[in-house]
Amino acid sequence: MRWPTAFELATGLVQGMDPDAVHLPPPTPDPATTPLAALEASVLPALRRPPCVLSFSGGLDSSLVLAVATRVARREELPDPVPVTWRFRGAPRAEESSWQDEVIGALGLRGTWQVLTADDDLDLVGPVAGRFLHRYGLRHPLNLHLHLPIVELAAGGSLLTGVGGDQVLAGWRRPDPESVPAYLRRAAGRARARLLGGQRSGTEVFPWLRPEAAQEILGTHRAEQRAEPDRLADRIAWHLRRRDLRMTMASFGLVAGDHDVMVGHPLLDAGFVAALVGWAGRRRRPPRAELLAGIAAGELPAVVVAPRAKAHFLEVFLRAPTREFVRGWDGGGVDADVVDPGRLRAVWARWPVPECTSGLVQHLWLRQHPPAQSVRPARSGGAEVLS
Repeated sequence: MRWPTAFELATGLVQGMDPDAVHLPPPTPDPATTPLAALEASVLPALRRPPCVLSFSGGLDSSLVLAVATRVARREELPDPVPVTWRFRGAPRAEESSWQDEVIGALGLRGTWQVLTADDDLDLVGPVAGRFLHRYGLRHPLNLHLHLPIVELAAGGSLLTGVGGDQVLAGWRRPDPESVPAYLRRAAGRARARLLGGQRSGTEVFPWLRPEAAQEILGTHRAEQRAEPDRLADRIAWHLRRRDLRMTMASFGLVAGDHDVMVGHPLLDAGFVAALVGWAGRRRRPPRAELLAGIAAGELPAVVVAPRAKAHFLEVFLRAPTREFVRGWDGGGVDADVVDPGRLRAVWARWPVPECTSGLVQHLWLRQHPPAQSVRPARSGGAEVLS
């Protein structure tokens, strides 16, 4: 399944395993290859197909990939990668310009760096998303349109991303185990919450859904949180089979192939994953900083793997076009067995709207603004898909 289902669009969560991937073997450890060497090998094909454009946010994952690609390009006497960065007006929580400047300066890439500026451009139903939705329909992730202008800059060449960092370089959904006193304090708090009415219900978490659907998706989500393994090797294998990641890769491949672009996700490269598992796969909940330092092995500028706050991009996608659209929604077009139109209208009367309703925003906007012709499948060439 390469398209989000109607239920997933209504609930805002893509969960479960990809049926085509459930029997994939876990990554085979490769103790003979260091993670850095494997990462260097993973970026080489893209560097040999210039322009090699890299989607660079300034976060840890894209910074790591950019540093490795720059190192390999100069060693192999290939053109430098072309980092492309979005900067957003009126979105302070997405601000990463200081880290972007430091990383670009440390790598000596100011001559190739391209900075794109957005105001309402990247809104869920803004001009860039409108072009994307009319061409490709509803895709996962719902903010993939952010990469459309970047892919267009890479036409005929290649694109590298930092996709997969959250799945491969730690970032557990559950918090790390804490001390016994802290555990007891939390347990006491949970007991008090049960006495006062228990945990939040499905309709409290998903107030726009019918009660049965809300309870179903909340139960599924909590089960997935419990199922995530603690050991790094097992966790990576689990994530590589999940639908959300594989749908993301398929969507990137579709858009890239449509522009004759070879797309690579080095952090999901089979050779890199195997080397990472060979080095650290037995560890339980290794901190991201520890993994990054080990991968860099002192060979990359310190700023590349320096700890930094994670940016939040919701305010980039919830702008004036979405606000105007939801306020004028006529109440039709939803699956009334799953979504309660009255409750959705009440939820959308407050700003900002819940992130998990983004799929409904795009679905209903596309229903009211259909493309001039049916969404046609893009060429499938150029995709690099993990198997």
